[in-house]
Amino acid sequence: MKDRELDDIGEDKTLLLLDDDEPFLRRLARAMEKRGFEPEMAGSVAAGRAIATARPPAYAVIDLRLEDGNGLDVVEVLREKRPDAKIIVLTGYGAIATAVAAVKIGATDYLSKPADANDIVGALLAKTDALPPPPDNPMSADRVRWEHIQRVYELCDRNVSETARRLNMHRRTLQRILAKRSPR
Repeated sequence: MKDRELDDIGEDKTLLLLDDDEPFLRRLARAMEKRGFEPEMAGSVAAGRAIATARPPAYAVIDLRLEDGNGLDVVEVLREKRPDAKIIVLTGYGAIATAVAAVKIGATDYLSKPADANDIVGALLAKTDALPPPPDNPMSADRVRWEHIQRVYELCDRNVSETARRLNMHRRTLQRILAKRSPR
């Protein structure tokens, strides 16, 4: 929770936790309960949608990739049922394109795993007008470049030749970059 100013939880302490990793979900629920929230757990998109429709919570922490679909579907339902909800999208597959998509759909913030309970509470209770603190470990320039290449590659429907043309680079150079693992 570093140097970020936080709001009070408020009267409604309901919290939807949606993740298909059951041990992580149970640990997070216990940690959030200790911090004053009233968590309700869901392990699938279907269960998350049911909770968001029947009892829309004030807060939500939603995993992006689930076994039965995409957590962004639950974000849309929750935003429709409760426009004032604070929604955090949590994912192990962090990329700039998915972060932008999550925020456009209605997520308040986007966190990459591993995120601990303090990070999540900090994101849930952050004042909307306050700027977040600078990251402790920002992406390297190589990683930013790689993310941009991946985004353009996906926008070109994974067509190497078209991506190389749009990025103004040689096709073989692009193939070598795509064959490597992402930089740290």
